[in-house]
Amino acid sequence: MRVLAINDISCVGKCSLTTSLPIISACGVECSVLPTAILSTHTGGFTGYTFHDLTSEIPDILAHWKSLGLKFDYICSGYLGSIDQIEMVKKVKDELLKEDGKFIVDPVMGDGGRLYAGFTDAFIEKMRDLCRLADYILPNVTEACYLADVPYPLTKDNAEACLKKLQKLCPQAMITGVVDGTDITVWYTDEQGETQTYAHKNVEGFFHGAGDVFASAFIGALARGKSEKTAIALASDFVAASIRRTAVEVPDKRYGLNFEAEIYPLLEKLNG
Repeated sequence: MRVLAINDISCVGKCSLTTSLPIISACGVECSVLPTAILSTHTGGFTGYTFHDLTSEIPDILAHWKSLGLKFDYICSGYLGSIDQIEMVKKVKDELLKEDGKFIVDPVMGDGGRLYAGFTDAFIEKMRDLCRLADYILPNVTEACYLADVPYPLTKDNAEACLKKLQKLCPQAMITGVVDGTDITVWYTDEQGETQTYAHKNVEGFFHGAGDVFASAFIGALARGKSEKTAIALASDFVAASIRRTAVEVPDKRYGLNFEAEIYPLLEKLNG
């Protein structure tokens, strides 16, 4: 089983490929990477970070992979810094995904009700096009609102309506991080098209990289043959445990979740 993770490399501050590679690999699945950019740190709370766009490198990487005859069982995309990169990911999906493979889109565009710097309405529309090609999409609340064109934030009263709109882009849609009262919930559509939820008690604060940790564990569980329902539960439990630990043990939350300490419990459940 071979997974390709397409995302940036933030060298410090655990997120994107520095979470995908260890978590998917720990699940017992081969994880290859296609970096879209390299940063000294992620952009959430750090200043003075370096950024190097890798768009120009991607065609040569893909040409080499094609010469090797590589194909992937799962391809998952995360941060894409431009419309050009979205178009490149479409090409990767068309040329390198196995016929019965799965394409997963984490439409990284924003958080806290706002788009990240540099993203525009044109980018959102192109991201919708990419989501239409996906087997699963994993937006957070902000991204779900932009993709579905509904007001931010979401609660239990309007999350289902947003999810139904997302289903028009991708039948297997989910929304992560819906906070309502004391709970934080994943809303998703099951294989029969019915709305389901999976909740944990919310921990106050902002925890960088939580979405990437969830996506990585979800993909790792799917690649190990788990159902969507089971994969969501495993990934949610893993993130919740990592957040609870991080809230106590990590003074500076910019540096990401202490997910490493929770990998063994994840694997016990995955192998159980």
